[in-house]
Amino acid sequence: MRAAILEAYEEPLAIRDVDPPSPEPHGVVAEVDACGVCRSDWHGWAGNWDWFDYKPPLGHILGHEPSGTVVEVGPEVETIREGDEIAIPFNFACGRCHECRNGYENLCENHLGLGFQEGAPGAFAERVPIPNADINAVKLPDGVDSHDVAGLGCRFMTAYRGMAHQGDVGRGVYVVIYGLGGIGLSAVHIADALGANVIGVDIKQEKLEMAEDLGAHATVDAEAVEDPVSEVHDITDGGADVSLDALGIEETCRNAIESLGTRGRHVQIGLTTKEQAGYNSLPTDAIVMNEIEIRGSSGLQPSRYGEIFNLVSTGKLDPASVISEEITLPEVNDKLAAMTDYGTVGIPVVTEF
Repeated sequence: MRAAILEAYEEPLAIRDVDPPSPEPHGVVAEVDACGVCRSDWHGWAGNWDWFDYKPPLGHILGHEPSGTVVEVGPEVETIREGDEIAIPFNFACGRCHECRNGYENLCENHLGLGFQEGAPGAFAERVPIPNADINAVKLPDGVDSHDVAGLGCRFMTAYRGMAHQGDVGRGVYVVIYGLGGIGLSAVHIADALGANVIGVDIKQEKLEMAEDLGAHATVDAEAVEDPVSEVHDITDGGADVSLDALGIEETCRNAIESLGTRGRHVQIGLTTKEQAGYNSLPTDAIVMNEIEIRGSSGLQPSRYGEIFNLVSTGKLDPASVISEEITLPEVNDKLAAMTDYGTVGIPVVTEF
């Protein structure tokens, strides 16, 4: 099968033929229908994240946002069958640990990062193996197109958990989102569907325009104003109820927190690069004096994917609306290189392998 292989950090992925995978007894193999190209892929390609064991080894297949069709099934699998169309989470859960038993498969103590860690070859390939398939392969309901949900298992699901669960976003609240990449734009769409007044902040005009198309109540060009935090406070008449940093750099993290009003909730999804190595300084006094709550959001439990599918079936959510273009496997290299300067818009999706 054809696959995109990491042979050197920050160099083009090698597109070549490799042996196809076989399913583990508790796993399946899926033919990849589509796979999003995410900034997390860029982090892996750039050699980031060794500080929390997510730096992919050389020789690894990248890609962690697939949808697919099951083509092989291990003998111990009970609920998944050949021919099932599935969504696939980016963190493979074991189903046995304390977190999994308590309904937090996204925080599995024995998780494997798809496309990042040894033992979990990624989905920039014609086929991808999925362990513990009864947990990690989520059947798509009728009427949900597998191409439309590429990117669901990472950016859209993480943004959904960040808005609906961690941010507790509801009707009428003000939500400000810093960084309008795939995560940020997904969060705009989701927060709007949940009834919030959404403010998108970025420095790229095409991203601001896409945020408006996805339901943003207002947008702020952070380069065109003297202080984006003041702009947000003016728009919200005192500060947002919920903020999200979808980028992970120190400036956006700090600005997002400072854009909140009293008792606001900050959601952190953006992860750091090697320059920060896991740490950003925070406006500690503002957090204390305003009683700001800070929460992280990492993926979504596969057992709760049905919440999104219900919103899709009623027309309130459309994951495909965040997809910006369909590309071929060799074009992944152009998208990864463009992400160095934040040069992609929305979610590019590989549909031709």
